[in-house]
Amino acid sequence: MRKTDFSGNTCPIARTLGEVGDWWSLLILRDAFAGLRRFGEFQESLGCAKNILSARLSKLVEHDLLRRVPGSDGSAYQEYELTDKGRDLRLVLVALRQFGENHLFGDGEEWFSLVDVRDGEPVAPLEMRASDGRLLRADDVEVRTVRRNSTS
Repeated sequence: MRKTDFSGNTCPIARTLGEVGDWWSLLILRDAFAGLRRFGEFQESLGCAKNILSARLSKLVEHDLLRRVPGSDGSAYQEYELTDKGRDLRLVLVALRQFGENHLFGDGEEWFSLVDVRDGEPVAPLEMRASDGRLLRADDVEVRTVRRNSTS
C-alpha cells in the first residue's frame, strides 16, 4: 500500500499523522519518554523486526522528533533522544493512554498507569479548555480555517 503524503493537507491531524501516524512510531516515542535510548532497548521493548525499527527511527530523526547522539557511556554506539518537537507529543500520548485506560480494559485487568512522581497518584484526565479557562465539551467546539501569522 502506497503511503499518502499529508504534508500539504490543511488538517493538522493529517499532517501530524504524516509524521508519526503508525503504531510503531508512537510506541517508539512512548519508550523514549520512558527513558529508552538505544536501538537494542527499543527492539527489546517492542519486539519488532530490526528493519521496521530502523526505518521508524530514521523517520523520527528525519522529522526532528528524535535526534541521534553519541552514547552516554562513551561507547561507539549512538543513542536517540527526544527533541523539543518530539517532547511536544507527550500530551498526545497521554491522551491516547487515557483513552485506552477508560475504554480498553475490563474489570480486574491491570495496566501501566501514568502517575505523578511527587505523590504517586494517577495523572488527572486531560481536559479541553477555552482561552478563558472554561471547560469545553465536544459540542462546544468547531473546526474553522485560520492562517498562521508570521509572528506565531
